[in-house]
Amino acid sequence: MTQKANDDIRRDGPETLPAGLADLVARAGSGRGAPPVERWNPPFCGDIDMRISADGRWHYLGSPIGRERLVRLFASVLRRDEDGRHYLVTPVERIGITVDDAPFLAVELFAEGGGSDRVMTLRTNVGDVVRVDADHPLRFAAEPETGGLKPYVTVRGRLEALFSRPLLHQLADMLEDDPETPGRLGVWSGGAFFPVPAEVAAPDAEEAT
Repeated sequence: MTQKANDDIRRDGPETLPAGLADLVARAGSGRGAPPVERWNPPFCGDIDMRISADGRWHYLGSPIGRERLVRLFASVLRRDEDGRHYLVTPVERIGITVDDAPFLAVELFAEGGGSDRVMTLRTNVGDVVRVDADHPLRFAAEPETGGLKPYVTVRGRLEALFSRPLLHQLADMLEDDPETPGRLGVWSGGAFFPVPAEVAAPDAEEAT
């Protein structure tokens, strides 16, 4: 690892990262594309004290990671496997981390058209841009405390982004009747209709603020 990379990490945590992640940080900015983490099959090398809190913030050794460059770098090698756990994956190691809710937060929403012609595009807190469609679906869950709406979008692989509170207000304005189930609400995007489950309370625009 270069001295600059060491300095960057030590601003956010006193310990050296595992070897594969340390090498990733050292090569940051090399101009390479997104790592093909879905094709890598390295051995599991244990867990590290890294956590993504419910508000999308990354923490290392109990302290927030303050450098956006590092957060985006780690996010680029994040993967959720069939066991439901989240891992940082390099060609030589697979390392478990803790994710309190979704690993990403949807922070910006742009919608074109209306009804079945609507196309929604989302940007996440780590820079992913996602078009909501059958390949990147929405799902709705109930908030445990209130039973209210918690929308998620699939970003890549099994990784999801939770809608931030301001986006919930925008989404509430786009809810409409399910064409196949009268009385059920949902939202169109990319030629697909994403219904709100009956057990989840769909907000109106005023309640979402």
